[in-house]
Amino acid sequence: MTSHDSVLLKTDIPYLKLHNRGKVREIFEIDDNLLLVATDRISAFDHILPNGIPHKGRVLTLMSEFWFKLTRELTENHLITMEIDGIDKIIKEDKDLLRGRSMLVKKVEVIPVECVVRGYLAGSGWKEYKESGTVCNINLPDNLKESDKLPEPIFTPSTKATSGHDENISFEEVIKITGEEIAQELRQKSIEIYKKASEYALTKGIIISDTKFEWGKYEDRIILIDEVLTPDSSRFWPLESYSPGKPQPSFDKQFVRDHLEKSGWDKQSSPPSLPEDVIQITSKKYLEAFTKLTGEEIVK
Repeated sequence: MTSHDSVLLKTDIPYLKLHNRGKVREIFEIDDNLLLVATDRISAFDHILPNGIPHKGRVLTLMSEFWFKLTRELTENHLITMEIDGIDKIIKEDKDLLRGRSMLVKKVEVIPVECVVRGYLAGSGWKEYKESGTVCNINLPDNLKESDKLPEPIFTPSTKATSGHDENISFEEVIKITGEEIAQELRQKSIEIYKKASEYALTKGIIISDTKFEWGKYEDRIILIDEVLTPDSSRFWPLESYSPGKPQPSFDKQFVRDHLEKSGWDKQSSPPSLPEDVIQITSKKYLEAFTKLTGEEIVK
């Protein structure tokens, strides 16, 4: 395992079979289940950056656990346990590094649609709206401003293209991928969870502008998988400074994206190292979002 300055950039568990290595997570097989390990890596513009963000992996994992519990009346999810100490296949030396950043989950057949729900007009949605008055082919009222709240949350799915970029698709295209019944269920459940989570978050001073859910099939049931409602999969805005008509400050990795946009990096070559202040401010944003939403502190 590679760790420096309490930042975990890579996990190697040679006695477990590696199932997949993502931008942020390593996934290992344990019997018929999977062990999801969130490292402190951060990606932007489809590149993994050379620096990690302190505490990020634990924020993503513990925040997902929090939301899985809060939404379990609405949907089943893939979390089996966070109790790494109870998994006898993992040796003692690895448990300290894995604790708090790993979850044992059910192995599912992943549905290849990113289920994005937007409650506000931002990011690529705002760009499309300016050009056509629509987001993902959904007609929206005229004269909306950037960061405006939408009349109702909208389901704006995307799909992973071969290049690694997510591409927005219409609901009709989701039906082609999954069939009518599953597409309807994905839309309904994704919007329900977004509504419940955003109502809760508002009471804690955070606006969830938009978020992305992933779903899988498990024994013929559709269940919520991956991470859920984290600063990596969502746009979190502070309620106290919310002011439509411009981009909002956020508790997610937008700060890193903004830094890279200004840095002159061409987004094709290897990404530059992040300055120490950008790393620390980003870490602080992740921790602040976690504490605001859950009421708990991550012990450093």
